[in-house]
Amino acid sequence: MNVRKSRAFPRVTSVVLAAVLVWPLVACADDGEVQDELQVVENPTAATAPPSPETTTAPEGVVIGADDEAPIGDVTALATDSDTGVLAVAVQDPDQVLLYDLDTLEEPAQEPTTVVELPGPAEQLTVSQNTLVAAVPSASVLARISLPEGELHTTSIRGRPTGTAPFEDRLLVSLRESEAVAVVEDGRVVSTIQGGLNSADDVVMADGYPVVLDRLRSAVFAVDVEGRNIGEGLRAGQGATNMVTDSFGRVFTIDTRRGAVLAFSTDPLLLRQRYPVSGGAYALAYDERRHLLWVTLTERNEVVGFDVRGGEPTEKHRYPTIRQPNSITVEERTSRIVIGSAAGEGIQVIAP
Repeated sequence: MNVRKSRAFPRVTSVVLAAVLVWPLVACADDGEVQDELQVVENPTAATAPPSPETTTAPEGVVIGADDEAPIGDVTALATDSDTGVLAVAVQDPDQVLLYDLDTLEEPAQEPTTVVELPGPAEQLTVSQNTLVAAVPSASVLARISLPEGELHTTSIRGRPTGTAPFEDRLLVSLRESEAVAVVEDGRVVSTIQGGLNSADDVVMADGYPVVLDRLRSAVFAVDVEGRNIGEGLRAGQGATNMVTDSFGRVFTIDTRRGAVLAFSTDPLLLRQRYPVSGGAYALAYDERRHLLWVTLTERNEVVGFDVRGGEPTEKHRYPTIRQPNSITVEERTSRIVIGSAAGEGIQVIAP
């Protein structure tokens, strides 16, 4: 199904347009030091996933890798590639990427078809042209894994890479320690874009426009790749943790500290919606086929699916999950969602 992209947004009813809660951020002073008049503490800390209680309700769907005989460790990131039929699961202790066959994913006893060793835990997984890219900030490495074979190639990227996004024939890489976005071409950094960031924790492409997430400042910034400039920035609540894009050119972020989903448009960067979501909202995934935004709630061990086509998100699904659901991805062919436990309780497959 072809989706027509539009920059028009329907009239908002009960969703709060939080213009009074979002301020433009001053990028830099003349001496290069970041100046933010709205920063209320001298040394801000990034928001993290709220801890989960023990589960009291059986998780929906099928759970894989939760038994003592074949544990898969704490899940740190997930990704699917429908073209090659692969689910990629990044785990730590030991630091690995486990590749599963999507066609047999709902069999509880399923084991990975391939195990790829990493030099550290992967913080994010993305797929582009049948290649899985794993950002490994602790080792300052980008790991490229061919799918479905699992052949590994690593590239050293200084500055602790955290997230990646394809940009034309290049790759954008957010660098947490360097407070920058790197442009990678043919496996090497060709330019580094800096200015105004306290941390660069993820980068996405929204309808051709790059956007970087700064968790320390709880803000999103436009990125001008050709001009090598970090552009306008907007506050994203009090504790932004994750972000994802949709089919309409929007960027969704989670304000984990205040419990809300925020929707930004690009060109220019503007806040369009703020919708409250209580219960420890943390991980995000978007189903392009059904236009559902999935949000995990770590304080409740739940996942909620919102239809985001209208003037406000509309709840369509709510399921109990495994404990500490810090990761989520969507398998686009079937709209199944896969959730990863950061507490060693496996991965969960739900067919809405």
